[in-house]
Amino acid sequence: MRAVHFGAGNIGRGFVGLLLHNAGYELVFADVAAPLIDALDATPSYRVHEVGEESATHTVDGYSALNSGTNEAGVVEQIAGADVVTTAVGPNILKFVAPVIAAGIAARSADAPRVAVMACENAINATDILAAEIRKNYTGDDLDARAIFANTAVDRIVPAQDPDAGLDVTVETFFEWAIDRTPFGGEEPEIPGVTWVDDLAPYIERKLFTVNTGHATSAYFGYAAGVHKISDALADPTIRDSVNAVLQETKALLVAKHGFSEDQQQAYVEKILGRFANPHLPDTVERVGRAPLRKLSRHERFVGPAAEAAERGLSTAALEAAMAAALRFDVPEDAEAVQLQQLLSSATAEDVVAQVTGLTPEDALYERVASLVRDRQAR
Repeated sequence: MRAVHFGAGNIGRGFVGLLLHNAGYELVFADVAAPLIDALDATPSYRVHEVGEESATHTVDGYSALNSGTNEAGVVEQIAGADVVTTAVGPNILKFVAPVIAAGIAARSADAPRVAVMACENAINATDILAAEIRKNYTGDDLDARAIFANTAVDRIVPAQDPDAGLDVTVETFFEWAIDRTPFGGEEPEIPGVTWVDDLAPYIERKLFTVNTGHATSAYFGYAAGVHKISDALADPTIRDSVNAVLQETKALLVAKHGFSEDQQQAYVEKILGRFANPHLPDTVERVGRAPLRKLSRHERFVGPAAEAAERGLSTAALEAAMAAALRFDVPEDAEAVQLQQLLSSATAEDVVAQVTGLTPEDALYERVASLVRDRQAR
């Protein structure tokens, strides 16, 4: 069995790659970062350190690594013989890896089993996004006879790494990789640790609107308070209460929309807060809060749940406070943070809301967010 994984960064090595390796796949990393690919090519193994309760260390070996920018032919050849293709490159990069995946699928033998293609990204239905880009680049009408596209929901905190760690990765002990089983027709790949589900939407939104929303909230309130580490932010009772208030609002939405029980979702919230507070994870508010433009966009972790909650008449005050904190995220090393601050200083509140959040005056949340922007601009 062979798995080609796009994205050899910390999540690729410390989460998806680890599970594929443990499942017995011949693992092929593909990435455009030449130093990283060269390091993987020159190193026979790396370790994944799980920290927290029941800490453990795993060794990943027997892999290969290819530069998908300079050796596209090699990547195409590997995909032509693969059973699984996965990505962990970021939602905005999927369109750039799609052409080589399309070429690899086209190069497969006509009688080969269909290859499973799964995008493991922090985005709703990321595989659908990838599949649409692959279709744009695929010549022929037999794509669905050659590939299976399955959406996934992935959850594991992988913090910024020690610069001296080399290829080793430190991660939390908890993880969840849920995959929609319905495209496989009962013939799902053997990947221990995966949760196969018939309806992925509740799992995707529960994760995005609890883990991602809560994590970013911790970062923005922590940054505003002058705190450096996420775990230290959660140790501050005021910040923890603010994060919990946000998650109570997203809990109400998830219970109303997907039918989770109050107790079930509250237990999930408490687990998430405990994960953020893990002192063994050296994560920073600057790293977790990076890319505020994306995180404040229409279908992301703040505006997404807040807009739906507002339409249902549910409270959004805590989510609005978190968005206000995000507007104050001013980190010169983060290009999106710089762009956001420039936009706030040069555009009208209405233009900021339109360009950043995608909300329109017809949305119930629109005027509330516009008011947040005006308050930020007045300071």
